[in-house]
Parts: sequence; C-alpha cells; structure tokens
Amino acid sequence: MPPINFCIIFFNLMININENTKMIKNQNQLGGICMILSVLFFSLMDVLIKITNEYDVGQVMFSRAIFGLIPIFFLIPKNRIKNFYKTKNKLLHFYRSFVGAVAMYAIFVGLRNLQLSEVTSLAFSGPIWVVIFSILFLGEKIRAKRWIAVALGFVGVLVISKPGFDNLNFYYIYPIIFTLGFAGVSIFIRKLTLAGEPIYLIAFYFSICSAIFGLFTLPFGGWVIPSSYDLVLLILIGLLGGIANLLLTKSYQLAEVSLITPLKYLSLVFAIIFGFYLFDEIPTIYTLAGASLIIISSAIIFVREHQLKKPITLPREQ
Repeated sequence: MPPINFCIIFFNLMININENTKMIKNQNQLGGICMILSVLFFSLMDVLIKITNEYDVGQVMFSRAIFGLIPIFFLIPKNRIKNFYKTKNKLLHFYRSFVGAVAMYAIFVGLRNLQLSEVTSLAFSGPIWVVIFSILFLGEKIRAKRWIAVALGFVGVLVISKPGFDNLNFYYIYPIIFTLGFAGVSIFIRKLTLAGEPIYLIAFYFSICSAIFGLFTLPFGGWVIPSSYDLVLLILIGLLGGIANLLLTKSYQLAEVSLITPLKYLSLVFAIIFGFYLFDEIPTIYTLAGASLIIISSAIIFVREHQLKKPITLPREQ
C-alpha cells in the first residue's frame, strides 16, 4: 500500500474515533476502546520498526522522538503554551528521560533481531522489575504473594530466553535491558507525579532526550537519507508511538483500572498475528510457555497493587 494512502486511512480512523467516542456514554467502554487502540498502535509501531531495518536504530529512535512530539503539544493547556517547559524538577526529568531513552534503544534493537512475540513477551516482565526496584529505591515492603509472582516472572524470562542461551544469541539481552529501564522509568514517573508534574511535560522531556540520544549515533555512520516512502514510515513510527502513549494514559483516566489493564495483553495476540503474516514468524513452545508464566506473574502483581490502591505499573510505555 502506498504510504500516502496509509496516512489517509490512519488520520480518517483517528477522526472517526473522535466522533464515535462522543456517542459513548459509558466511561469503562470508552476507556476499553482507548486501551485496545493503544495496544494496536504500539503493535503497528513495532511492525514499522522491523520493516525499516535498513535504517540505523539511532535514526529510527530520532524519528520516533521528534514526530512523537506532535501529539504531546495537543495536551498542553493554552495558558501554559509559552512557558510549559518550565520545571523545578530538572534532575528528576533528566533521570527519567535518560533511562527511558536507553530502554527505547534497547527495545528497538530487540525488535530488529528477535521475533515480535518474543520481544512482546519479555516486555511483559516490566512490572516484575518494578517490584524489585520499589524495594531497593522506595523502601516498600513486599509480602509472600508478590515474591511468588516475581519468582514466576523470572522463570518465564529464563524459559523464553533459553534458545538465546543455547545459541549464544545475545540479542535476548536487549528486551531485558528494556524491562530494567522500564522499571527505573516507572519509579521516576511516580516521583515526578507526586511532585505535581503534568504528563505532557514528562513526555516532552523524554522525547527531547530520546531525540538527542538518537542524534549521538549520527557520527558512527549508518544514517541515510530516506526515500519519500520510508520517510512516511518513519513519521508514522513517531505518530503511532506518541498517540499510543496518550491513549494509554487516557484509558486509565476514563475506566476502572481492573477492567482495562488485562486488555494490554492483547499486544501478544497482535504480535503473533503480525509476526506470522508479515515476517513468517512462528512462536516457539518456549515463547508461549514463558509468556504464560510472565502474564500470570504480572496479573498477580496487578491484583495485589490494585488491592493496596497503589499506582498501577503499565506493562509497556515508550
């Protein structure tokens, strides 16, 4: 399909969604729709990252960050447009943004070199590392149920990564680096939120830092001038990622967390479908078994944190 046609379909879809949501009065239904669309857009972004594999990861990361800024500007209040970037928490923003940029780079490398279903499954282990980081950096006390969840999650990660260990495929390390970065990002976002920082400002500084991180790869070669077709794909990577993040946030504002969080696991379904039809990828028994353990682990953590009325850690945000 020509890229211009893809763009027309994409923006028509967004316009129709905006019109249709006005007719939906049930907040939970609307939140569910936002979550499903978020998962779909993240999955489409992953597909485009694999398709544009002739471009350096840093160049794709730069495109994701720069064009991902566009949706963010729609969130900035009109009375803050001239000074929205001002903050008293510069150091916290730097830590969140730098760790997030490293995590983004890692997941992009993983997507380029592993099956979609493998990367998606390993990314689900993010909440497990958040539990560990919460103990280390927030001094939280963890009881037996969540320790069991953490143990199950680690087993799941090892099961999925087994083929990599057997074949010395070091690319399995990259999604794990992403989940470690994800855990750090979650801690910093909690601190920034408690400090009263708005979501658009957190996302803005993350995008700026990620763009600079991507630019640092320019002197090492690999960057090329994209064709008009590929330029559209690179722009779509940024737009899809940016809109997916906004929809993710909106879904949690609209609906009950306990109802919509399980919808995040549709991303594994999309990864298997897209991987099979577009890249001839067939999930191994290790991937399916490990993913099942990680999903059970994340579900236990989610239920427990929901009972304790703690902020829910999202399975993926980038």
